[in-house]
Amino acid sequence: MVEEEDLKHWRDAGHVARRTLDGIKGEITAGKHWNEVIDSAERFIRRHGGHAAFPVTISVNDMAAHYTTNSLLNPPEGFEGEMIFEKGDLVKLDVGVHIKGAIGDNALTVEVGGGGNHTEQIRAAEEARDAAIEMMHPGTPWHKIGAAAGQVARDSGFEPIKNLSGHQLERWNLHAGTSIPSYACGPPKTNKSGFKGSCEVGGIYAIEPFNTTGSSGMVEDVPPFNSSNILRVTGDVKIRKALSKGKLRPLGATMARYIEERYSTLPFAERWAYPLLEKPFPEEDAESLRRKWDALIKKLIEIRFMEAYAALRDADGGDVGQFEHTVLVTEGGPEVLTVH
Repeated sequence: MVEEEDLKHWRDAGHVARRTLDGIKGEITAGKHWNEVIDSAERFIRRHGGHAAFPVTISVNDMAAHYTTNSLLNPPEGFEGEMIFEKGDLVKLDVGVHIKGAIGDNALTVEVGGGGNHTEQIRAAEEARDAAIEMMHPGTPWHKIGAAAGQVARDSGFEPIKNLSGHQLERWNLHAGTSIPSYACGPPKTNKSGFKGSCEVGGIYAIEPFNTTGSSGMVEDVPPFNSSNILRVTGDVKIRKALSKGKLRPLGATMARYIEERYSTLPFAERWAYPLLEKPFPEEDAESLRRKWDALIKKLIEIRFMEAYAALRDADGGDVGQFEHTVLVTEGGPEVLTVH
């Protein structure tokens, strides 16, 4: 739980996260490349005194979450055409900011060109988020908060996504244990959902209901296993120990140390870390550098120093909507931290 003296960092991070969303959403226009918006958002965060708590993600239409561009600008598997916004696209922009490890996490959904084809779905996603937040008083069980969000989705003619959840935030920890449902999972005694417990005073949570036009309310991984282009240091493996046991060579250990020092255990983008490899190999051509990078990442994942994420898409090919706020639970109820 967060102590009062720590709250300034959390509020500042939330403030920068919200300013980034509001400052960048207007750049999601027809004809613009996804990477232009991602790069602009990450630069906005730095200009306003924050650091990206995870790579800015763009998810279009049936893509639900966890996609950011890589250094080669390869589109996600199964995506046809270039990564250029088209009129009518339903776009989720997810932005996280940290200040000394305190995190503000927020997201919104827009329709490119504002043609009105997705107005109801966008409204339902935003209202589901707000309905969940209104319930966040100390002691309220998580299943009741999920039911409130899910009811808005269903009343609006959409399906809440059941296998994406909100999450507790702690300093330097984006997913800190507690998961928050966005559908009517029922109390723990009568189901096997695993959503146990209730809102606690001092807890900070990312509330992010997703809805879909798909029928099952489920998302699935986009292959391959690292399709998101997002990586994270697990914190479970000590570099010195891996080196002494022969699991890493000296150069691999040096690169692992660079990555850990820069990103701690927060998620980071392949495109952020890849340039680090150019320092020890200034004369290598692009193809050789790529082979070395792929081998390094494979090894670091193999020894569990690092993990990779898959991008997520709707299992039925439905369009997905999402809104998100970061919320502090106080004795008097919820305080939204991702505000101006």
